[in-house]
Amino acid sequence: MAKIDLDEQPIDSLLRPARWEEYVGQEKIKENLRLMLDAAKLRREAVDHLLFYGQAGLGKTTLAALIARETNAPLRVITGSAIEKTGDLASLLSSLEENEILFVDEAHRLNPAAEEVLYPAMESRKIHIVIGKGTGAHAVSIDLPPFTLIAATTRFDMLSSPLRSRFGAIFHLDFYGEGEIMEILKRSAKLLGVKADADGIKVLAGASRFTPRTANRLLKRARDYLAVKKIPAIDGETARKVLRLLEIDELGLEPVERRILELIATKFKRGPVGVRTLSAASGEEQATIEEVYEPYLMKLGFLKRTPAGRVLEEAAISHLRSQDLQNDYRIL
Repeated sequence: MAKIDLDEQPIDSLLRPARWEEYVGQEKIKENLRLMLDAAKLRREAVDHLLFYGQAGLGKTTLAALIARETNAPLRVITGSAIEKTGDLASLLSSLEENEILFVDEAHRLNPAAEEVLYPAMESRKIHIVIGKGTGAHAVSIDLPPFTLIAATTRFDMLSSPLRSRFGAIFHLDFYGEGEIMEILKRSAKLLGVKADADGIKVLAGASRFTPRTANRLLKRARDYLAVKKIPAIDGETARKVLRLLEIDELGLEPVERRILELIATKFKRGPVGVRTLSAASGEEQATIEEVYEPYLMKLGFLKRTPAGRVLEEAAISHLRSQDLQNDYRIL
């Protein structure tokens, strides 16, 4: 693989897979999507509407771009929060080209009125708008060309049931395996022209939170470290030094997450503790705890949600002890 010109476009865009074969992980989703794409091509139809959900950084936007590339379709990208008025969405939909793909990121931030415009657009390729006001107002229907709506969200629970039901397929992107992350890091290192041995890649992968975006972020910081310290390659010790500088431990936990674990272990005697109480004690927003920190802590087996509240698992206690031998996290 040839080294790329890093001045041509942002590094994050360059590290994204440009071809279907380069996309690592989410194998079952790719298999299902491949079937849908091939069937749509045989029928010469637009691909059915798709919904991707999962934690940030798992590749939802990348999949949308690859689908557009595979189908030779134009891709238009917007965020749910950018649609403030129903007229904005109606204007956008009416300007779509035949078989164009409209990718709506952060779809859970669409307002309810905008969703109402989407229902007939997705079902029957029509939008209904009202012209005029009062007694002189009248409804007009506008036909739309065949198009594909791809929506992505990190908050599946915030999407309304009527909207979810109008997608032809819904896919949940899960965390990646360590081997998959290592493969992604090796590819990214080649693209960036960075030398890294197996131990260095393994250390960075272990702290990646099973997320490609995080893995690439750590690799870029390691790349900075190499340049400043004039080190030829990322080995295990160099990778660990980079993590220490970033205050990230070998499992990818940041100071806030360790603080949350410490609070539950000591102040709340391993739990259960309600998320509101935990939010007040840690100074972190409840939504941030639920959406950003807890999914990964549960993935590690450190935290368990129960009807009574959050409970700390023994694995979390062991990890805390391994990180700070000066404290004793036994519950007295």
